[in-house]
Amino acid sequence: MTLDDCPHVAEIRVRGWQSAYQGLVPQSYLDGLSVAEDTARRRAFFERGDGDVVNLVAERQGELVGWACHGPYRDGEVRTGDIELYAIYVCPDRVGSGIGRALLAESVARCAAAGHERMLLWVLKENAPARRFYERSGFGPDGAEEPFEVDGVAIPEVRYARPLAGTALA
Repeated sequence: MTLDDCPHVAEIRVRGWQSAYQGLVPQSYLDGLSVAEDTARRRAFFERGDGDVVNLVAERQGELVGWACHGPYRDGEVRTGDIELYAIYVCPDRVGSGIGRALLAESVARCAAAGHERMLLWVLKENAPARRFYERSGFGPDGAEEPFEVDGVAIPEVRYARPLAGTALA
């Protein structure tokens, strides 16, 4: 990913939220998402990056169609030795075309090659399609659950884990 990709990533991220989380988070929050505001946020994150966070983009026929981001696992403000998949989004009209799977495979491969033993991620508990996607890729719930607050509404998330050492993405 480059700084110039930030507007495209923001578009994918906002449209991804509005599509994937409809009925799971307050509609008022989804309606209030702004590509311009998210672009500014993506640029700020990208510019102040410390090299530990990796942003990957997927392109098809010259069009940016997906984004994934991983980095050190954060347990509150404390970084652990694990790696975390922070985000993975695909253009809503391209979901199911293999882009998400390719992005996830690349993240997993890079993290395994860097010597990380385990990748973690958080997923909305009621997001059945995302949970199936991760489970088909070797992730599973590890028992940790936390609420994620959106517009004053607590939405449960579950943590998924996947060993990386000596494994390839199924």
